[in-house]
Formats: sequence, C-alpha cells, structure tokens
Amino acid sequence: MENKVVTFGEIMLRLATPGYLRFLQADNFTVIYGGGEANVAASLANFGITTDFVTRLPDNDIGRACLMNLRKQGIGTGNIVWGGDRLGIYFLETGSVNRGSKVVYDRANSSFSEIKSGMLDWDSIFRGVTWFHWTGITPAVSRGAADVCLEAVKKANELGITVSCDLNYRKKLWKYGKTAGEVMPELVAGCDIILGNEEDAAVIFGIKPEGVDITGGKVKGTAYMSVSKQIMERFPRCRKVITTLRGSVNANHNSWSGVLWNGKDFYEAPVYQITHIVDRVGGGDAFMGGLIYGLLNYGDDDQKALNFAVAASCLKHTIYGDFNQVTVDEAEKLMGGDSSGRVAR
Repeated sequence: MENKVVTFGEIMLRLATPGYLRFLQADNFTVIYGGGEANVAASLANFGITTDFVTRLPDNDIGRACLMNLRKQGIGTGNIVWGGDRLGIYFLETGSVNRGSKVVYDRANSSFSEIKSGMLDWDSIFRGVTWFHWTGITPAVSRGAADVCLEAVKKANELGITVSCDLNYRKKLWKYGKTAGEVMPELVAGCDIILGNEEDAAVIFGIKPEGVDITGGKVKGTAYMSVSKQIMERFPRCRKVITTLRGSVNANHNSWSGVLWNGKDFYEAPVYQITHIVDRVGGGDAFMGGLIYGLLNYGDDDQKALNFAVAASCLKHTIYGDFNQVTVDEAEKLMGGDSSGRVAR
C-alpha cells in the first residue's frame, strides 16, 4: 500500500521584513505562505510522499494565491474547504546575533479560526491514508479548530491510521478561555508519535528535564530520557517520543540535534552547529517532515529515521521561507557525514 499522509491546520500569509530590518525600518514586506502543518506537508511532498493538506481558506484572491502556492509544492489540496473572510497573517522580523527574531500575529477571525465540527468529512479525507499529522498550534487557534482536530484524531484512531503530533506550544495563541493543559491531553492521548522541543512538555504537561539551560548553547539529550518516559507513561498509546534539541548561542548560531525514545531504546542524533542561519522558521516542521519520511521508509531503524530528521531540518535553516526545499539525497548526504557544502557539478 502506498503511503499517504494527511496534515491538518492553518496556513497563513507571512509578511517578513527584508533582510534583517526591524519593523519600524521596513517600507515593504516579502510575501510567503506557511504554517506548521503545511510546512510538514511541503517537506513530505518534496521527499516524494503523497501528501494532502486540509485547511479552510477564504474564497478570494488571497485564498486562491495561497492554494496555488501549495499546489506548486506538490501538495494535495482536494480536501480544502472554502469560507470565511480572511487568511490569517503573521509578520516576521528576523533577528541577528544577540537580537532575537520577532513574530506579530494578525490571525483573529481568520477563515480557519472559524472552522466548526461537521465542516470536514473525515471518512472521505482518510480514504487510503496511512498517516495523520497535527500540531498544538491548531487547537490553540479556536475552540472550533480544537473540536475539528479532535474529530480527526478520533476518526484516525478508529481507522487504524498512525497519528503524530508536534506539541508546538505558542503562548500568544491560547486566548479563547481554555489553556493548553486543559485541551491538549485528550488530543495527545490519541497519538502514536509525539514530538516536542525542550520546553513544550514542561509548559503543557508540567513534565521537566533536569539541569538544562538552552540559552547556554548546549543541550544534553540524555536529560530528556526521563521526560520521554513520563510522556509515554501518561499517554499509553504513544510508541515513540522525540525531542528536538536546539541550543541558542545567538540568533545566527544554533546547535541542533534530537533524541528518540521508543519505550525500549534511547537514541541520540549527531549535533550540528548551524553557524549562519538563513531562516529558522519552520525548522521544527522540517524535522517532523523528515521524521515521518524516515519512519515510513527506514523500517524499524529508529536511529536512521532520527538522523535523517535532524539532517533534513539542519539544511532547512539554510533556506529562506517556511518550506523545506531539500531533497532526500541532500539530506542523506549530510546524514552520511558530508557537510562540506561543495559545489555540485
């Protein structure tokens, strides 16, 4: 059976200041479309996996421009529903050295935020599907989005589809009267694969590693074994817990790695020093896309799947925009130890 992956969430219009300009300096913005689940779909489509992105778009020129951008990536768009008045927007100011990046959201009352139960036919959407992915951004957007996401998770469980989530806590988004700690557990309970970063589990579930300082530029993977075990104990359906490890030396220089716990063995990936970041937005999504690809294609070799995810997302940091545009060969080349960056002729 051919693998087919469905992702569900909001895609937005990204308006970024050129180069490293601050918002107050900019007199124009660069237009890009992106969002957590769309970014994962783009990675998978680029790797040759049949992928379908499910969302709600406004029936206007901006919505249609977004649709064409998704199609250009090779992403399936046949289950997108139309309605509402506007596409959500986020503004990005890219930081440099000791000045961090900034994001300003303008997504209130977006088409996706007004999605309601019953708008999507998950039986039809999941026909022939082997994997479903969502992120913690989706239930943070609105009560309706959380309800529809739960519909999808329950239907995927019923149909035996593998479900993955990226916990992706965004404190600026939880504004409709519910906290992540109240909403996320029921959703995460239906997941087979759980991904988070060094802060997600602590903020959402109160599960913390010991002796970790991400601002020092060094993150020890072994500190997250206890976190992984606690997550798996709390959510018995889960088969694998993965943590991305980002050490922030400054805005341009990060260390990057990841760890994976499968209930029996604990795997650590190589650590990459990304010394000249072009664009870190979407780095975690690129990791998730790489992980899904690896778990679908490398059999039971969890170490190889993890290494591929880290390599693919490491390369994403060199690419402008939300979407990862690297090939399987490029990621496997880096995974194999070739980080020379030599010209390919």
